Amino acid sequence: MVRETTPSDLTITPRDRRFGRDGETRRWWLGGDPIGTALYNALSATFPKGEKFFVESVRAFRDGAPPKLAGEIKAFTTQEVMHSREHVAFNKRAHDAGYDLKPLEDRVDYRLDIVKERHPIVSLAATMALEHFTAILAHELLRDPRHLAGADPESAALWRWHAIEEIEHKGVAYDTWAHATREWPRFQRWKVKAKVMLLVTHNFLIDRTKGALELLQQDGITGPKAWTRLFWFAFGRPGMVRKILGAWASYFMPGFHPWNHDDRALIEKEEKSLSARGDQGPAYAA
Repeated sequence: MVRETTPSDLTITPRDRRFGRDGETRRWWLGGDPIGTALYNALSATFPKGEKFFVESVRAFRDGAPPKLAGEIKAFTTQEVMHSREHVAFNKRAHDAGYDLKPLEDRVDYRLDIVKERHPIVSLAATMALEHFTAILAHELLRDPRHLAGADPESAALWRWHAIEEIEHKGVAYDTWAHATREWPRFQRWKVKAKVMLLVTHNFLIDRTKGALELLQQDGITGPKAWTRLFWFAFGRPGMVRKILGAWASYFMPGFHPWNHDDRALIEKEEKSLSARGDQGPAYAA
């Protein structure tokens, strides 16, 4: 179903879950594959600081927001805080398995420091772009079970739980941006949005690739072998990056809104799956 705004009946529900507290996570937790493990670990390394930045960027513009949006910002904040908590724990398990994530975390600090020097609206635009990235990655993760095939059960449950909530709150940063820039001319809004997305895309791909290569180097996988295997995982099979290209490009189209594609059916399906496995945790009273 195609929509042009956030659904009026959408409820953003923080789900207070904890993962992997009762045991160790093996070094190559994604089906024994160092390539997939490196990519997901490189992404996880960005979340604690990145999601704190998202929350700060959105909350900077909550004053005067319509009541529904204000409530969604509150629920978004709660979800993101819990995501950060769980990825801190996940990253600690990666550290315990022998990985040094500090070079990746330092890169996040470097990028965020540059953005924070600009006007807060730039931080909001960057958050809006990155939230689109996480939402389309989350959609593909839940759509195709091959992405987490053979994964450690607790790690897989973490990523699926995170994906559910990324889809659910995918319109919050965008709606906050629309409210904050409501007096701007239409072309100015599109120009800033598009320029920031292109910059964010460049930095996202460069930094996540460097991060994955850094972790692969720690596994003794370097040179053309590392590059070739990483490229194949991203664009060949399972091909996460290749499969989100169309959704990424939709961001630049006139009339774009994250909820133009209503994919709540994926949330419902995954929640049933989590419940069947006994993984459905309590909702958080936001």
